[in-house]
Amino acid sequence: MPFTEAKVGFKMPIIEITLVEGRSDEKKEALIKAVTDATEQSIGAPPESIRVLLREVPAQNFAVAGIPKSKS
Repeated sequence: MPFTEAKVGFKMPIIEITLVEGRSDEKKEALIKAVTDATEQSIGAPPESIRVLLREVPAQNFAVAGIPKSKS
């Protein structure tokens, strides 16, 4: 039977994180786990309802104070 809100009585939280590319798979997995745990603890969402989306942006497409991260 597919997961539905009716089965657990809780809406699925979706957390979106944008990162400059370059981190290892292990670091990204650790971030996903930490965010999932924090979401579960803070709002009581069951882990199976939590969605985490990581978006990796090339350094030349991400800027701080007008300076691309590829140049800083």
